[in-house]
Amino acid sequence: MNQRNFEELSRNLQAKQVKFVLASYVDIHGVSKSKFVPISHLDRMMQGSELCTGAALDGVPQDVSDEEVSPHPDPQSVLILPWQPEVAWFASDLFCEGVPFEACSRTIFKRVLAQASEMGYQFNFGIEPEFFLLRQDSSNSGFGPMGARDNLAKPAYDVRSTLDSFHLLEEIVKKLNELGYDVYSFDHEDGNGQFEIDFRYFDGLTMADRFVFFRLLVQEVADQRGYVASFMPKPFADRAGSGAHYNMSLADPGSGKNLFEFDDDPRGCGLSEIGYCFMGGILKHLPGLCAVVSPTVNSYKRLVKEGSMSGFTWAPVFACFGNNNRTNALRVPLGGGRVELRAADISSNPYLGGAMALAAGLEGIREKLDPGSPHTDNMYLKSEEELKQLGVSYLPRTLEQAIDEFEKDPLSKQVMGDLMFQTYIDFKRREWEEYHNHVSDWEIARYLKFF
Repeated sequence: MNQRNFEELSRNLQAKQVKFVLASYVDIHGVSKSKFVPISHLDRMMQGSELCTGAALDGVPQDVSDEEVSPHPDPQSVLILPWQPEVAWFASDLFCEGVPFEACSRTIFKRVLAQASEMGYQFNFGIEPEFFLLRQDSSNSGFGPMGARDNLAKPAYDVRSTLDSFHLLEEIVKKLNELGYDVYSFDHEDGNGQFEIDFRYFDGLTMADRFVFFRLLVQEVADQRGYVASFMPKPFADRAGSGAHYNMSLADPGSGKNLFEFDDDPRGCGLSEIGYCFMGGILKHLPGLCAVVSPTVNSYKRLVKEGSMSGFTWAPVFACFGNNNRTNALRVPLGGGRVELRAADISSNPYLGGAMALAAGLEGIREKLDPGSPHTDNMYLKSEEELKQLGVSYLPRTLEQAIDEFEKDPLSKQVMGDLMFQTYIDFKRREWEEYHNHVSDWEIARYLKFF
């Protein structure tokens, strides 16, 4: 942007009563970080004036003695905070010493998006966020659903439970739509206090930006009303966990035509051969990919077959694909034309998760990887022998297993780059070790007086 563009942007924002601007970037978790800059210094901020110490943040690989990183905002990404309209937010790329910072999550995604563009594809990306809206009890010792009647064993789609939380959901949806999210539905999910809000897909980078902003918006609106919005994948052992399914397709950049759509699909999924090859690439790399799209210790307590009060958890357990069948890790929803990665959860960093999923899919297209025939049966009911005969393996069962798979998969370093590749492994192994060394309430209850 030149000086004239900066001045025009500043005038437009000031006309909307904006007083402060944020050059937002993310840590390893995909959480928004920024300094607050008065609107009078917008032009300087847009050129990278704000310096931040990467060593102060999770997974921004810098030593305390290194030069600071500098966020460079994307002017097309600007959003005014609807709950605090004097502040405007920009998604930003990190620079260091005047050049793009190798380990910036957004830059990593942009590198893979550029590969897709070179192959003649536009990446379309939709994310379905699930989350919990909770009320802290009076003793501050625990959390429960905000709705008084939200106590059913099978609460999915329940109208009464949703109406109990409607005032907050309506406010969240209103604010999202003010920003062009185009919410087309929201519903109660299978956990008490758990909801999903669905909005339209965007191009890959815009979707990742808007997912980061979505979590910020929901948390802030809930907090202002005295509630807690949780993006923990599995906050309650006997309830379903929160996914954030990645819905992906490739389009022709010129016409916008969806290249995954194919009405005469002999495999019956409504998917083109390009779409099948894309899935083949994801299946090839899915064990390592799990470390990024299911990135926490807690994530793997969601990826279990049974454990919710209503029976099955609806979460993926096996590395396989199917049509509209929700018991597969990869699903082609009714109507075809897109691929849904169900292993992704609400805690994932959408830039890193999107980069890994897209890179795996592009490799599948380049190498013409065929995923085989779709699984249309209830995979949860298959015996171990049946799974073996089908060649279907389990997803990683713990974060440690997932990181092991991530580390040995050559794609991980290709996508992340040397610096973020090692940083991610080291950070997640420390997370696993801290968890592994923690003495839990379950252990105390089971063993303290056992022997």
